[in-house]
Amino acid sequence: MLYPIGIQNFEKLREGGFSYVDKTALIHRLASSATYYFLSRPRRFGKSLLVSTLESYFKGKKNLFKGLAIERLEKDWEEYPVLHLDLNSSRYMEPKELDVVLQQHLNNWEARYGITPKYEDLPARFNDVIDAVAEKTGKRVVILIDEYDKPIVNNIGNDALTDYYKKTLQGFYGVLKAKDGQIRFCFITGVSKIGKLSVFSTLNNLTDISLNPDYAAICGISEKELRECFDESVQELARSQEMTVEECYSALKAKYDGYHFGENTDGMYNPFSVLNTFYARRFSDYWFETGTPTLLVNVMKQTSFDITTLTDNVIVSVDDLNGMQDIVNKPVPLFFQTGYLTIKAYDKEFQEFTLGFPNDEVKNGFLKFIYSYYVPVNPAAGNTTTSKLARALRAGKPEEFLNVLDTIFSGATYLIEINSEKSFQQAMYIIMELLGEYVEAERHTSNGRIDLLLQTKDYIYIVELKIDNTADAALQQIEDKGYARPFAGDLRKLFKIGVSFSTKDRRIEDWKIAE
Repeated sequence: MLYPIGIQNFEKLREGGFSYVDKTALIHRLASSATYYFLSRPRRFGKSLLVSTLESYFKGKKNLFKGLAIERLEKDWEEYPVLHLDLNSSRYMEPKELDVVLQQHLNNWEARYGITPKYEDLPARFNDVIDAVAEKTGKRVVILIDEYDKPIVNNIGNDALTDYYKKTLQGFYGVLKAKDGQIRFCFITGVSKIGKLSVFSTLNNLTDISLNPDYAAICGISEKELRECFDESVQELARSQEMTVEECYSALKAKYDGYHFGENTDGMYNPFSVLNTFYARRFSDYWFETGTPTLLVNVMKQTSFDITTLTDNVIVSVDDLNGMQDIVNKPVPLFFQTGYLTIKAYDKEFQEFTLGFPNDEVKNGFLKFIYSYYVPVNPAAGNTTTSKLARALRAGKPEEFLNVLDTIFSGATYLIEINSEKSFQQAMYIIMELLGEYVEAERHTSNGRIDLLLQTKDYIYIVELKIDNTADAALQQIEDKGYARPFAGDLRKLFKIGVSFSTKDRRIEDWKIAE
């Protein structure tokens, strides 16, 4: 089986005999239902391939759709002129890069349709192109805009550059609001829905299908599609990993499934990670390895948001989730729209979503990445440090565990720091979450809130952290609160550990261990 890894052109995919998960029934519904659409999905989730498929459909390339659902649904196969604006081609590190990309597209359209530009102004040229193409072809125009927000998303935290890009794009996209008579279909994709950008404020007939349950499966791979289209691939993967087929399906689900794009919708698998797994016949964090969440870190440097809430229930209103009005004070919508959080539940009465990590790839990849920002250690040593901690816990060596922790914090600075107390707490949270891959890590009991509760097959560790206080005081709290009582009948060996952290020195100052 040929896997279309990195292939975003529908024509190349079909002519090359690559595997394709048929989304064309949904494409036909889109084309038959309305004119203006917006779709938000995380990166590498199939948006560009979807746009390319729409382009082939509206160009009437019927031969490419042989054997697909749309072949029996579409009767006319009418050809339309297509203006495809793709903003994927640049990094947008300085203002002129966006101008160059827009100029290139305008030049290509003008050359294709024999249009002589009358203005230098980019929006004016775009306006004339739409008019001229409709007049020359006698057909209304199809406009496809892929990754409309990339110049802005790439520069979150750089206010001057994002303001310039917003102003430029507002003028360019604003042309669309007066062109309803010349436009047959308009489809816009992006990672986020940028508030106050005129494409949304002026196109009041733009239908946002990002959280529409009817289109939840338009990108990605569903469980049904995985089993119908890739069962042979799963069997090959299972053999190479020495797993049963059902064990392999379960592993794929835990690692790559779990994205929900609307209330009460089926989970979707990340297509990029799934296809790479089949190709390499091994599990890895493929999606995360292709793009680290630097923009999220840039936001977290400015926000007071508590990162430790991400593995608990994060509740957000529907209105907040749909936009990004104030990402510094309200970064959760950014986490959702970029794919690091997804919908876990929906409260219809209060119009609220509960969000969480979609799967193990995202959770572990995210935590490992920000480990190097919150935890002051060489990033290259991050994974080995975690394994050293886990081995010490499994072996019943709390002193060794604490020595590794002390090494992590001693003599280092924090790249992200609201205050040293919060940074220490969040660093400890990240470490414990990563240890959760190897040991059972909990933080709550019926007797109160234990700072850290770690359990292995043979040992239990109750850890109390004190900021600018003594390790003895931490141990005393374990006794006073009776944190060990629930384990009185447990045959495993139990350690009580008190840890003192100094905000002045920004390191672990002392610890005490009691059995």
